[in-house]
Amino acid sequence: MPFKFIHITDTHLANPGSMLYGLDPRARLDAAIADINKHQSDAAFAVVTGDLTHWGEAESYANFAEAMAALKIPYIAMVGNHDKRVTCLDALKAAPRDSNGFVQGTRTTEHGLFVFLDTLDETSHAGELCAKRLGWLANTLAAAPADMPLVVFMHHPPFPVGVHAMDEIGLKQSAEFAEVIAPYRARIRHLFFGHVHRPIFGSWGRIPFSTLRGTNHQVWFELDQSATHLASHEPPAYGVVLIDDENLVVHSHDFLDTSLRFPFAPPAGMDGRDYALNFRAP
Repeated sequence: MPFKFIHITDTHLANPGSMLYGLDPRARLDAAIADINKHQSDAAFAVVTGDLTHWGEAESYANFAEAMAALKIPYIAMVGNHDKRVTCLDALKAAPRDSNGFVQGTRTTEHGLFVFLDTLDETSHAGELCAKRLGWLANTLAAAPADMPLVVFMHHPPFPVGVHAMDEIGLKQSAEFAEVIAPYRARIRHLFFGHVHRPIFGSWGRIPFSTLRGTNHQVWFELDQSATHLASHEPPAYGVVLIDDENLVVHSHDFLDTSLRFPFAPPAGMDGRDYALNFRAP
C-alpha cells in the first residue's frame, strides 16, 4: 500500500462560538476531522499548512487544539499570515520549532525528508523567508543524505498563481528561496502550500506542486487583475496524498459534499444504455 498522509490548510479558527464570514470554522474543521477519522485513519499523519487561526488569539489556538485533539492521527501545525508565531508555539505542541524560534522543522519518512517552513511576516500578509530561515533551510537540505527525496511544505506560494490579489501577498523572497533549493530541485518530489484557498496543481521549475481550498471560506476564481477580490462559500476540502517509490498522487476531497452517489453498473437484468439514459435522480 502507498504511504498516505493528509493535507489540511487555512482552517481560520476564531474564538469558540464565533462565526467567520457567515460560516462556523470550528464546525467545518470538526467535520473534516470526523471524515478523516472515518475514512482516512490509516494515514501516517496530517499537515496543516498555516492560517490555523484568523486573528492569532490565544483562545483561537485553544479552540484549534481542542478540535485537533479529536484527530486519530498525529499532525504537524504550521503558521500562515493570519497566525501569531509565539502564541502558536505556546499553544501547540504539534508546531515545530527551529533553533531561532521559527515554526520550522522536518520529519523523516519512508519516502524522504519532509521539510516544514515558516513564511510568516507579522507586519504583512505577504510571505517572508528571512536570512535566518533561509539559512536553516540551506543547512537542513545540505545535511540530508544525497539520495534522500524531499517534500516541502510552506504557507505562501513562492511564485505567482494567476489570482492577482493573492499574488500580491505571495512570498517576497521567491528568488532567494529558489536559489537555496536550486541544488536540490531534482530531489524535491512535491511542494505543498496553502494561502490561496483554491485547488491549484501544476509545476514550478519542474517541481510539482498542489494547494487546496481551506476548511472555511474560499477565494473566488478570478484572473482579471482589475476585478474585485472576492471570497466565497465554495465547498471546503482536505487533501489525501498517496506516495510510493514511483508516484505521488494528491486527491482533493470535498468532505461536506452531499450530492447524489449512485452505482455506475445497472441493476441486474437492465441494459447499461437504458440505465444511463433513463436514470432518474431522487
